[in-house]
Amino acid sequence: MAGSGESGVAGVTGGTPGRRAVLVGGVAVLGVAAGARWLAGEAGVRGSDGVKVSAPTGPVIAGGDPSASALAASKALFVSAHAAVVVAPGTAGEDLESATLLATQAGVPCLVDGDGLAEELDRLGCERLIRRGPVGDAPQWSDAVTDRDEVETLPALTRTPHPVVVVTPDPDAHAAAIATVHSALGSSEAVHVLRSADPRADHVVATLRADPPRPLVIVGDSPGLPTTALAGAARMATTAPELPGGGVLPFPGRRMIALYGFPGVPGLGLLGEQDVDAAIERAQDLAKEYAELVEERVVPAFEIIVTVADSSAGADGDYSRESDPEVLRPWVDAAGKAGVYVVLDLQPGRADFLSQAKRYTSLLTEPHVGLALDPEWRIGPHERPLQRIGHVEADEVNEVAAWLAELTRDHDLPQKVFTLHQFQLQMLRDRDRIRTDLPELAVVVHVDGHGTPGLKQETWAAIREDLPDGMRLGWKNFIDEDTPTLTPEATVRDVSPVPWFVSYQ
Repeated sequence: MAGSGESGVAGVTGGTPGRRAVLVGGVAVLGVAAGARWLAGEAGVRGSDGVKVSAPTGPVIAGGDPSASALAASKALFVSAHAAVVVAPGTAGEDLESATLLATQAGVPCLVDGDGLAEELDRLGCERLIRRGPVGDAPQWSDAVTDRDEVETLPALTRTPHPVVVVTPDPDAHAAAIATVHSALGSSEAVHVLRSADPRADHVVATLRADPPRPLVIVGDSPGLPTTALAGAARMATTAPELPGGGVLPFPGRRMIALYGFPGVPGLGLLGEQDVDAAIERAQDLAKEYAELVEERVVPAFEIIVTVADSSAGADGDYSRESDPEVLRPWVDAAGKAGVYVVLDLQPGRADFLSQAKRYTSLLTEPHVGLALDPEWRIGPHERPLQRIGHVEADEVNEVAAWLAELTRDHDLPQKVFTLHQFQLQMLRDRDRIRTDLPELAVVVHVDGHGTPGLKQETWAAIREDLPDGMRLGWKNFIDEDTPTLTPEATVRDVSPVPWFVSYQ
């Protein structure tokens, strides 16, 4: 056939204008000129005869099932296309692979027949289609497909590659969308496809931020992230400052080992037994001991009690002594410079957690600072600390979580550690109602009872039973109250599963 020798792919040339179908071995032909090259256009649009694409300047979200993701990729990247490859739902294996190859060679969208297809083909100005379905089957094509000419092959299209990172939980299922990205943006070498359940995973962030940085395309939904959350996840992956130890998600890429207490007060924990520089060094040394025992990166941390439950009512009558955020600032800043994560711990007395958390907004806007709620010290309006072990309702926890998540979004921060202390079931009585679906927060239930190893293991077993999905576990070692205090080796060996956050008081 004329023209096929130059392009290496059989195509349609000559003949009368308008619709035309040529069947050659069951493969469709699209009317794009052989050897056409991308031309620079206005507003980032590049094109050739019959095909125009728009290179992304920021994240592209192509979520949903395989049909929806392919449509979304086409809408985001293609301005127009006179032709497309359309596959029947359920097409897989070699049948799907051959369809995606045809699309990428031709530089046209690869779409899945279904809802929204007709509208997208109309938007593209697409008149010719390659139809591909399972061999031996006869797909029931929609009117959107049968109303357009079927063709068989297409001349190859030469493009200038546009480097991009594609992240998807299932490259096989979303092959059509990935092919559409390839078609729009260039060669397989330029389009780097990464498999990940979360577009914010460490290896994704590292690839995105390599020199030079690459735009991000998210294809398909991520487990644990609703489609509506993908844009925020993309923004976090591409723009948020990295955490100590790298990445934008605290877990599962790292574990944290923390000194607990209040600066200058040794009686409240190890943190207060030395000045800030010595505390940083002590936390780093302790983290090094764990680094030899676990596979994950180990990050040193501080857990600072910023509001301390008090036997005195105080001027505000809440039986909680609130620290001045600016007094704590030197500790927070020094920790950040040294690669030490910081968790601010609240013991609210009669106050509510949200009002106390807001007091420390200036510190919580730092990328390396998280928040902890200690229900032990959340008491009623007529109670005092130590009269009983306190508790908090899920509604109050969720109110704080929603506020903290919004703060994280508004300031383009990495995910924050959100810790809930618990050593009695009644401390979080409706724990199953606590939100774990906020993408900005990594929720940790910190089991902080003291005693013999046997008693602590009993508490651990009770707290981890029926642990809601999305909650991770933390553990506390008491230097004076535990008999004996577990060594790092024993903590990793005997506490199962291995805690993600271990603090020392």
